[in-house]
Amino acid sequence: MAMFDQFQKFILLIIITSLTACSGLSGLFDYGAIADSIAARTSLHKSVIHTKDFSLVSYYHLRKKAAPLNIYIEGDGLAWLSRRRVSYDPTPKNPVGLRLAAEDLAPNVVYIARPCQYDAHSINDKCKDSAYWTNKRFSEEVVASINEAIDSYTKRSEAKEINLIGYSGGGAIAVLVAARRDDVASIRTVAGNLDHVASSKHHKASSLEGSLNAKDVAKKTAYIPQRHFAGSKDEVIPTFIAEEFREEAGNSNCVFVAEIKGFSHADGWEESWRELLKKPVTCEV
Repeated sequence: MAMFDQFQKFILLIIITSLTACSGLSGLFDYGAIADSIAARTSLHKSVIHTKDFSLVSYYHLRKKAAPLNIYIEGDGLAWLSRRRVSYDPTPKNPVGLRLAAEDLAPNVVYIARPCQYDAHSINDKCKDSAYWTNKRFSEEVVASINEAIDSYTKRSEAKEINLIGYSGGGAIAVLVAARRDDVASIRTVAGNLDHVASSKHHKASSLEGSLNAKDVAKKTAYIPQRHFAGSKDEVIPTFIAEEFREEAGNSNCVFVAEIKGFSHADGWEESWRELLKKPVTCEV
């Protein structure tokens, strides 16, 4: 009888696993736990920030009032399952943006997930529309929502300056947010998609209709100290994307590109992030 009960449990587990995989909900159960584990390493506390258009999952620690905030913006996550099949849940399998935030030793660190990541379907009506992690991933609503979440943290911490750090598509968001703020001390991007038009063309993919483009505000943000890290082995966002962004900024003495040898789109950054953070981000005289 005991053996039969074990067999029933085994069959039930297989059914649940199969349904989870088929529904596209695997990220809902697995990847959120991975994020919680990463955040726990450096005591980043979980929070949900409610904005006009989206409720955004965030992890943070605020240890020094009025000190600058280092704000990390996650990449696009699991936007597509294949070239033609949209993911139901854009929660990242490997949250590189969160991994970088967990390596940051600054007193005030904030990580903000993108709309609809981490079980956000249950708290966001707009997440019924997959366009917000596909074609409209950099839309006005998305950028405004991230900007509003940042406002909530600057008010809570009384910070007068913020440093924006964006991974992959989060790099685009960082630049687009910077263009509408006056408290940005620096911008860092890691494998940042700073021109989704050029990136889509490079991969022979459809353009992101309904999205803003970071390259369009390159001149507007050219006075902000910036360092754009690119991996020499990155086949997703090649280095030329950052180089052309710098050219669009007028080859500003505040905007620099650093290609890191041997790094790909996701590999290498976490292990080297503390050293890369030490590189000054300033405008050269």
